[in-house]
Amino acid sequence: MLELDGATVRFGGRAVLDDVGLDVAEHEIVCVLGPSGSGKSTLLRAVAGLQHLDDGRVFLDGRDLDGVPAHKRGVGLMFQDHQLFPQRDVAGNVAFGLRMHGESKGRQAVRVRELLELVGLPGAHGRAVACLSGGEQQRVALARALAPRPRLLMLDEPLGQLDRSLRERLVVELRELFGELGTTVLAVTHDQGEAFALADRVVVMRDGRIAQSGTPLEVWQRPADEFVARFLGFENVAGATVSGEAADTPWGKLPAPSDAPQGEVTLLVRPAGVRLVPAEEGLRCTVAARTFRGTHVAVQLQPEGAAPRLEAACALREAPETGEEVGVAFDAAEIVVLAGGRAAAWLRP
Repeated sequence: MLELDGATVRFGGRAVLDDVGLDVAEHEIVCVLGPSGSGKSTLLRAVAGLQHLDDGRVFLDGRDLDGVPAHKRGVGLMFQDHQLFPQRDVAGNVAFGLRMHGESKGRQAVRVRELLELVGLPGAHGRAVACLSGGEQQRVALARALAPRPRLLMLDEPLGQLDRSLRERLVVELRELFGELGTTVLAVTHDQGEAFALADRVVVMRDGRIAQSGTPLEVWQRPADEFVARFLGFENVAGATVSGEAADTPWGKLPAPSDAPQGEVTLLVRPAGVRLVPAEEGLRCTVAARTFRGTHVAVQLQPEGAAPRLEAACALREAPETGEEVGVAFDAAEIVVLAGGRAAAWLRP
């Protein structure tokens, strides 16, 4: 339904969106993920018509949007700060787009009622937006964006200003709501947890380009390269030399994945693949730090010698204390070959 072909935006001669090609199918939820400055918000603004393209094209349902103003593109846009109208009550905010499209007051009232029930705010018509909580304001902004029935709904860091527990609850509700409505969604966020929970497909951006695109499971299980792996929070990345079925790494010889090419590669060892064993049975390490992550404890392990630290994921009742000496063994199923050749930091401090 949506196609970007060679989309390029330059600021001061620097490409902040660099020859991007992206397709979004009807009813698909695509989350664009990346650090600040990666170009994800510029991409969204270019699709919305709020940012001029220096090169390339944007198509919606096969229609070239070049020269089409934002209000005639048939897309809905929800900003991070919601941008509700403080002088209007909840109903007035939700009905704004409907008024702009010339809907009668009777049809506006029916649509507003439907949407407020849909987003979990029945009976909130006359409430002042200043009296709403952050989560309630987010729901009103979503209802306003959905009101004109846009072909494409775009979300710019939609949950960025909410606390974590509320974000985690609302992202599940959004996923269910979009599935119920059959909405096509293009969202941008820097929060990988939010993207992985919401999206059918995740697009990771770096320096104005797409670094990887795939289902959440594909991106999580097989990051495209070292940048994607580290952005997703994986720190056990190092250069290695594969010979036969083994890989020579800073942590010693590890089992090489079956698809590993021979020679120099970059390996990722997921924390789940760093298995703690008695100190005399594996790579000898000292527990340097431990962090409770809710579902598990992230344990930072410093191997003997100059090898880089390792992160292991342990159940709370099994996590060793700081200062303890342990051994480490490695599970082959949790070792992944990354693209891009040898890691830049063979001995990463």
